[in-house]
Amino acid sequence: MTKARDLSNLISTGVPNSLITLDANEIPNIDASKITSGSIADARLPATALNSNVDLTNLSASNLTSGTIPTARISALPSGVGGKVLQVVNTSTSSHVVTTSTSYVGINLSLNITPSSTSSKIFVIYTGTNETNGTTGNRLAIQMLRDSTEIADADGIGSLGSSNGIVTSASISKLDEPSTTNQITYQMKGKSNDGTVMVFNLGSSRGTLTAYEIAG
Repeated sequence: MTKARDLSNLISTGVPNSLITLDANEIPNIDASKITSGSIADARLPATALNSNVDLTNLSASNLTSGTIPTARISALPSGVGGKVLQVVNTSTSSHVVTTSTSYVGINLSLNITPSSTSSKIFVIYTGTNETNGTTGNRLAIQMLRDSTEIADADGIGSLGSSNGIVTSASISKLDEPSTTNQITYQMKGKSNDGTVMVFNLGSSRGTLTAYEIAG
């Protein structure tokens, strides 16, 4: 009768935790809702669980302490992040180009850049020192192109006086929005407005062309 009373007591009160010494392998079908404290060793988590069965929707960014998020997984930048410089490409030349052409010709300044996102903007800056070899009223013009499309120009650069050989500095800048992730070629062209001799990329200042990719 005593043993029966003891068994009855266990049924009504439950088995104390101190009496449970089961190994994890002995409770393979325990419901996850029963695990209310403690930690599960990484070795107990199958690799497939991390790839397909774990909901990371509410994962806090503070828990991402290492690794890199692929660009393809970033749908938008947080507010205030846009405007950062993502890459810079620069080229320069001191190779003179002499022309009397009244149509635009290349002046040995071009560069290639591949935007990392279609939302990126490209800030392009040209600076150069050029010479107007004509007389009063003669001018030269400079053109900036994205591939074959003009995106900016500067016309009427040159001497206002009657002397020959006037050296003139020129600069053009453009914040371009190409909306592509394909490679882009930016280039500069120049011409003589009246058919007299014009010289591009003069002196130690050279001609320079720089493209900055700006996060959109």
